[in-house]
Amino acid sequence: MTENACILVVDDEQPIAEAIAYNLKKEGFTPKIARDAEKCLDIVKNESPSLIILDVMLPLINGFELCKILRQRSDIPIIMLTARTSTSDKIQGLELGADDYVTKPFNMRELVARVRNVLRRTAPGEQDEQAQLQIGNLTIDMARHEVTINNQPVSLSPKEFDLLTFLANHSGRVFTREILLDRVWGSEAFVEERTVDVHIRWLREKIEENASQPRRLITVRGVGYKFSG
Repeated sequence: MTENACILVVDDEQPIAEAIAYNLKKEGFTPKIARDAEKCLDIVKNESPSLIILDVMLPLINGFELCKILRQRSDIPIIMLTARTSTSDKIQGLELGADDYVTKPFNMRELVARVRNVLRRTAPGEQDEQAQLQIGNLTIDMARHEVTINNQPVSLSPKEFDLLTFLANHSGRVFTREILLDRVWGSEAFVEERTVDVHIRWLREKIEENASQPRRLITVRGVGYKFSG
């Protein structure tokens, strides 16, 4: 499923970009390199890569801003590279739409593992259970990878879609953050439990009438989250 997938590496540091591209090619991927935001957007428009590895420290338009622009135009999975180690910086990337992040300096095998995991989790056809879920005015179409409320489309990132679908398919059941990370992000994902909280908050802003008083994505204090349909 991930063989020959086109991976776009966006990094203005040529040695790092070329090292990543070299290792991706060794693993059977087809890498592309962009040194700035303009080139990245051009490749996304014309070649539709399967995944983007995006460095935060870019000239003119930084990675956070570029991630925001990309999310407005595409749902291509994004893994961010950052030399910043603070939790707030990592969360910022997730809140802007990134599917994962890697802190520099990083292990190349770990990066490739994350690439495979994100591709596997966001690939069409990975969802099981029912082909379509109808919960009140909310419709989740697994085949089309679409969500609508009152027949109006709701724009979700691949990971938001996966999380919503998993919880909705197990409506009423409470899941800990650890279990959600394993079932939605996969056992190979190198992410923190806080990632789940970020994506839940994101989803609430998109599918709840009042995100501060959610009726669908419920927090079970001291345990985790459940979907109430």
